[in-house]
Amino acid sequence: AMWKAILHTARAEGKNPVRDWQAHNDELAARCAYLNGLGLQYLEYKSGNGTDFKVELNEDGIFCGGKELTLKGRRFNPNIPTEEVFTSPKAGSVEGIVYSTKPLSYMGELIENFSVRFENGKVVEVKAEKGEELLKKMVSMDEGAGRLGECALIPYDSPINDSGVLFYNTLFDENASCHLALGHGFNECLKGYEKYTDGECKKRGINDSMIHVDFMIGSRDMNIVGVTKTGERVQIFQNGNWAF
Repeated sequence: AMWKAILHTARAEGKNPVRDWQAHNDELAARCAYLNGLGLQYLEYKSGNGTDFKVELNEDGIFCGGKELTLKGRRFNPNIPTEEVFTSPKAGSVEGIVYSTKPLSYMGELIENFSVRFENGKVVEVKAEKGEELLKKMVSMDEGAGRLGECALIPYDSPINDSGVLFYNTLFDENASCHLALGHGFNECLKGYEKYTDGECKKRGINDSMIHVDFMIGSRDMNIVGVTKTGERVQIFQNGNWAF
């Protein structure tokens, strides 16, 4: 049963998985291209469970997803499965509160039914029905552990979420629905990142930390609005899924 779930969620159970992955990569690339063409400055998240927060994006930040390109020009998929289109937001620029929608398996323990509240770009309060002390420890590991390193957009109707299986492995479970990551950000989410040193990427807004921990916040009624640099509001997610 576990192998069946793994093959299903990894899109590897069809008659031609290679072709299926080519189509999936093409779809993710098209969504990245659309988002990168909007000139977004902010993302605003709202959900009926209380999630209500706003995050600022990097000025020269980009969305990535699916197939990537090495600096030597070789294409590869860094993660299988993957359903996400993601970016690293501007370090230290997020306000509001988010509520988890799935348990987080961290350091061999589960953190369940938790919330994270941000002020002035940093975590100021966490609450959890289970594992609260571990969550507090996690967000205080270093200066960057209480800041966001990633915003990932994933439809609620994803293969992993539809399976109903909790894999207790974040690299699987993160692909169930929209998630955030506390801690380290991705240099490759900056346009032309290969021209910059690691330190220069940090100065341009990529968060730095010893941790990178993803947790799921996607819900059936989640709505995400993108605000462009000119003030235009664009619906990105509606009722848990892509709005475009």
